[in-house]
Amino acid sequence: MSGQVSHLAGLAAEDRIAADYARRGHRVTARRWRGPGGEIDLIAENGDGFIFIEVKKSRSIARAAERLGAHQMQRIYASASAYLADCPNGQDTDVRFDVALMDATGAFEILENAFAA
Repeated sequence: MSGQVSHLAGLAAEDRIAADYARRGHRVTARRWRGPGGEIDLIAENGDGFIFIEVKKSRSIARAAERLGAHQMQRIYASASAYLADCPNGQDTDVRFDVALMDATGAFEILENAFAA
């Protein structure tokens, strides 16, 4: 049961973050997109480019931040590269990698350009 609760909490966190990006004028083009490196939680358009967004939820913002490691960043890079392969400008497309951190109360913090490609 705990796994299902965590899964649903993760979906709710992603919905909340997607709504925030939409409110700020970005169009979310993909959710839970699967590439060769794994899943990218959200992908949003940013002008002529894309924002790849990793959502982390935990008891606190600090704990959520601890849940993103170098190995996972490499997997996100690999999947983002595969996503860009189908874009008109390919790997030359402007991209940004954001991390959205959410605590147990639903408060969140978005770190734009959290890791550079």
